[in-house]
Amino acid sequence: MIEFGKIYNENCLETFGRLPDSFIDMTITSPPYDDLRDYNGYHFPVEEIAAGLFEKTKEGGVVIWVVGDRTYNGSESLSSFSHAFAFHEAGFRVHDTMIYAKNNPIPSDCGKRYRQAFEYMFCFSKGQPKTFNPLTIPIKQEKAFKSFRITKVGRNDLAHDHVAPKERKVNNIFFYNVGTSSSKDKIAFEHPAIFPEQLVEDQIRTWTNPGDTVYDPFMGSGTTAKVAGLLGREWFGSEISEEYVELAVRRLEGRKTGSAASNSG
Repeated sequence: MIEFGKIYNENCLETFGRLPDSFIDMTITSPPYDDLRDYNGYHFPVEEIAAGLFEKTKEGGVVIWVVGDRTYNGSESLSSFSHAFAFHEAGFRVHDTMIYAKNNPIPSDCGKRYRQAFEYMFCFSKGQPKTFNPLTIPIKQEKAFKSFRITKVGRNDLAHDHVAPKERKVNNIFFYNVGTSSSKDKIAFEHPAIFPEQLVEDQIRTWTNPGDTVYDPFMGSGTTAKVAGLLGREWFGSEISEEYVELAVRRLEGRKTGSAASNSG
């Protein structure tokens, strides 16, 4: 059986063997891919991982999978899309395709292409997501509006008017700082590629409620663990690198108490 609040120093497929079916409410991770496929000796079998996550995810649970593409010999790898197809083949819905846009991407010479500044952030769901707490922003709408639907003969207004909305859901393009401005935990940067804490917070708040179970199969520096704990979610993770497990444990032991909102950044 699994122990919450623990990072298992093992292949995530081994961790799956510890779990009952339909156990996880949400998985959030950024997997090793492309030139990172051999990750401290770890081969990355995306099809097996997708199938395992489908089996261990609750009905209505989600997987937030952050992935990008490398460029080889002038062509992008399309790993992001091959991962999406693998999860779809495993039984997941591709519920939403979000963009993680970087406010301050690493400077680089991109050759005859524009500067790379985003990664895909797929939401794979096992059926219809059971939880959706959308992030919203206030808006000014002075007038009520009419609902309508498009039919074969054109637009038909519905009979009822709506009260002017005061807020709306944010768009599915999320902008975050990366690098040293993405966390106050300087120890985290002993890992080469950490999650922005705000990204993890936004996604956990959206797809789970307090007490739900959050998992990260590639825990790295422990960002998912830190944010999930501060938000009152149960969490556990896998990480094949002993070095990174030790890093994450040191980071978690030294974290400050307080809300995720006041400690992320």
